[in-house]
Amino acid sequence: MNMKAVLFYKPGLIKYEETNIPEIKAGEVLIKIETALTCGTDVKTYKRGHPLLIKTVPSGFGHEFAGIVFQAGKDVKDFKVGDRVVAANSAPCQNCYYCKIGEHNLCENLDLLNGAFADYIKIPELITRQNLLHIPEHLSFEEAAFTEPLANVVLGIEKTDIKPGQTVGIVGLGPIGLMFVRLAKLKGARVIAAGRNPLKLKLAKEFGLADEVINLLEVSDPQKAFFDLTPEGKGLDVAVEAVGLPELWEKVIDLVRKGGTVNLFGGCKAGSAITLDTRRIHYDGIKIISPFHHTPRHFRESLRLISEGLVDVKKLITHKMHISEIENAIQLHNNGEAIKIALKP
Repeated sequence: MNMKAVLFYKPGLIKYEETNIPEIKAGEVLIKIETALTCGTDVKTYKRGHPLLIKTVPSGFGHEFAGIVFQAGKDVKDFKVGDRVVAANSAPCQNCYYCKIGEHNLCENLDLLNGAFADYIKIPELITRQNLLHIPEHLSFEEAAFTEPLANVVLGIEKTDIKPGQTVGIVGLGPIGLMFVRLAKLKGARVIAAGRNPLKLKLAKEFGLADEVINLLEVSDPQKAFFDLTPEGKGLDVAVEAVGLPELWEKVIDLVRKGGTVNLFGGCKAGSAITLDTRRIHYDGIKIISPFHHTPRHFRESLRLISEGLVDVKKLITHKMHISEIENAIQLHNNGEAIKIALKP
């Protein structure tokens, strides 16, 4: 049997074409895709490939999705044909050094799942066992598909250890940055969101409930703009970089007060380097963290937050398209006209 899927051939070249429907083995599940979401990682992958997502070519494309169980392999106990489900794009091996010390997001054997821009996707046994969840009846497939991206932010927020009443600055207002704004507000923080795109600044208020927004195109001194909004002008308690540019990594470190925390969340291009003022880091007691990925616990917490209406992810969907329009979707992202695009088979 054949299906239609978006296949990645090389940077800048993807095709929507016929391919084989994956065959499942014991412990695996075949999902009929109902909604797949675009993501900043997809856009970066389209432009330059990806060392973890693209292992061979042609390769499947897309990794945020929700759908219906179409086939369930032997030994699959908790899922049956017709179940509405959402899956993470990975699952820890539970056997490596990092899994044994409880740092499952750093598992040495993470095998990232790709191929959601298609009619069907095969869920490996590890993910089926640990990171395939039933979608609550009241949630749409579009909402459920946000579980994976939000799970990254759930872990990132947890590692940041935000206290109620702290002033938190978020630089970069793509989907991840906007979700950081929302979760920081849920932690009881006063949140300042900074970006350049009018649509994203608007959503920082309407979706994230940011207390203040800074349009970086309208201020001559971004550091002063942040400091002016902090207690006694001392600087942020917490700064989050959610873009992934080395020059911004360096700049956000200057936004925090003495004893402040910097979360360098945006992943930079491989081989990037930054320069740090060692005196500032040491004598001002700056804490720098850079959390990565998610765990089964954070994946479940993410679905809970969406299910209980604490994160209204529907507001982040700016377009709905057929999967065959993927290149148009990527162009909209490049033009800054889209936040999340819901793709339908």
